[in-house]
Amino acid sequence: MSSQAELSSQAEPQFGALRLMAVHAHPDDESSKGAATMARYVREGVQVLVCTLTGGERGDILNPAMDRPEVKADMARIRREEMSRAREILGVEQKFLGFTDSGLPEGDPKPPLPPGCFALTPLAEAAEPLVRAVREFRPHVILTYDSSGGYPHPDHVKTHEVSVAAFEAAADPDAYPGSGEPWQPLKMYYFVSFHQAKFAALHEEMLRRDMESPYTKIFAEWEERARRRQADPGYHELEITTRVQAGDYFEVRDRALLAHETQIDPNGFWFACPLEVQRAAWPTEDYHLARSLVDTELPEDDLFAGVRESVSL
Repeated sequence: MSSQAELSSQAEPQFGALRLMAVHAHPDDESSKGAATMARYVREGVQVLVCTLTGGERGDILNPAMDRPEVKADMARIRREEMSRAREILGVEQKFLGFTDSGLPEGDPKPPLPPGCFALTPLAEAAEPLVRAVREFRPHVILTYDSSGGYPHPDHVKTHEVSVAAFEAAADPDAYPGSGEPWQPLKMYYFVSFHQAKFAALHEEMLRRDMESPYTKIFAEWEERARRRQADPGYHELEITTRVQAGDYFEVRDRALLAHETQIDPNGFWFACPLEVQRAAWPTEDYHLARSLVDTELPEDDLFAGVRESVSL
């Protein structure tokens, strides 16, 4: 049995459990966005499945210690192994949905995307594996990216589009009739992982403790980004509707991040702020409620608010 088949069999829904699905573009995304939340819910008995749309084959090596020709030549295998280690650390289930990484085009003008990549896959085709996964796993809540992708990587933007399409199609018996019995997820959230209020709070807490803050450069970059966004009439800041207390699981999150050795420099930015500062200044992971078929009151502190009261477990 292949490793993917094994993971698929593990993702069968458990009767009596709340179920959470996190949809991501590449291996490592699950560890940088919402990882502490997932670790918390797993420890509380929630069944959690990460769906990874691509294998991250075209990702750059971002850890200097791993920047070797033999690593670059074997990225597809290595990134799957990294994902396996991160999955075990977080305690979640995980499955790859089989698309090929599009890479991040750079330059002016940017080069065309490679043929056959995820971002160029027609939406109806790209959504089918996720519709199938939703119908198999039957999540009550789905986590994904907003329309910007969180940042403008073509696979992140496509992941948003696929997630929204699957949320709508999974319950429709006329959509994808050969892809499982219909299932209606009850809520969809967008990650609000990297926002100015959070980093301002971390910055102020480090200064209060007479520590050198690594965030000054970020604020300058955000000011420039804000000026560019003012010219975009379609842009709007995501409202944080839901803050999940996850500080007790930040260490688990960091261990999962470090499992992605090609992507995470242990001496880099991710670990510039001590955990005790993070727990004191901003102990939550934050989300925007994009869709809900249950009644809930905002703001929330639980992704299953309204779900717990609406379903029989």
